[in-house]
Amino acid sequence: MKRVLSGIRATGRLHLGNYLGAVKGMLELANSNEYETFYMVADLHTLTTPYDKKTLSQSVRDVIVDYLAVGLAPEKSTLFVQSHVPEHLELAYYFSTVTTVAKMQHLPTFKDKAKQYPEHVTMALLNYPVLMAADILVYKAELVPVGTDQEPHLEVAREIARRMNQDYGTDFPEPKRFATNGEYVPSLTGEGKMSKTVEGSYINLTDDLSTIKSKVARIPTDEGKGSEILGGVKTLMEFVELFEGKEERERLEGLYRTSGIRYSEIKNELSKAIFKELAPIQNRRAELEKDREYVDKVIRGGAEKARAVARQTVAEVRRKMGLG
Repeated sequence: MKRVLSGIRATGRLHLGNYLGAVKGMLELANSNEYETFYMVADLHTLTTPYDKKTLSQSVRDVIVDYLAVGLAPEKSTLFVQSHVPEHLELAYYFSTVTTVAKMQHLPTFKDKAKQYPEHVTMALLNYPVLMAADILVYKAELVPVGTDQEPHLEVAREIARRMNQDYGTDFPEPKRFATNGEYVPSLTGEGKMSKTVEGSYINLTDDLSTIKSKVARIPTDEGKGSEILGGVKTLMEFVELFEGKEERERLEGLYRTSGIRYSEIKNELSKAIFKELAPIQNRRAELEKDREYVDKVIRGGAEKARAVARQTVAEVRRKMGLG
């Protein structure tokens, strides 16, 4: 079976962008009989930018609970916490010996984060793509369900795999991105991608209908009629397609270009459609939060299963690099 690896940073509970951009693809792969799936909480990656050490542990747990709430089952997928598998860090060091500093410094994601956090341009931030390559290749995963913004990091992973195979005779696959329908989820601000780091940008999976309505109402719009659909209106239409279908988006866009549309009605219907999809997840989450023992068992079991595979890969790499 082909292996799959994906992970989400431990920056708190998942939002709609995580769900549509990554988790739906993770579910699709997990429910297939063709793949062996490994899904982690990327707590080590969380350390690359400023974070609250007092809340990190709970944030990690929140992501595991969200994984379970959306339908990822430990019987079908290995659900684990990145830092509970130290082989990721060991392999990342070995990979760093075949990766140049210049390559890392030229990555668009590094430049963006360096501008965003000029006081926190650390070696951990620079090495983020190398650790990501180790995350994937320690399981020899071939598919990674992530958004298009992660493609530069996947290319680094492919380059590292090629270099290790060439120099040391390893058999790492060159991982590819698994695309999902909602791989790019726009920000509610009408600009850029939905992100926890941008206030007013996102809808949490835990938001109730009233909160969703309030957030959707703030999507910037115009007078409701025009020849070209741009900015916040385009964002609104993208959400309509994601939750109400392509035909409804086409219908509304047709009206926008002719007789015009009323945003209050559209936003109200969209909010209800979003909540309808999130309600079962929220109900399941409420049940899981009461069963701490079960969640602890999932976390422990996931680490054991992940380490069993990771140990084999690291032992092979050590041997082939001459470390014994």
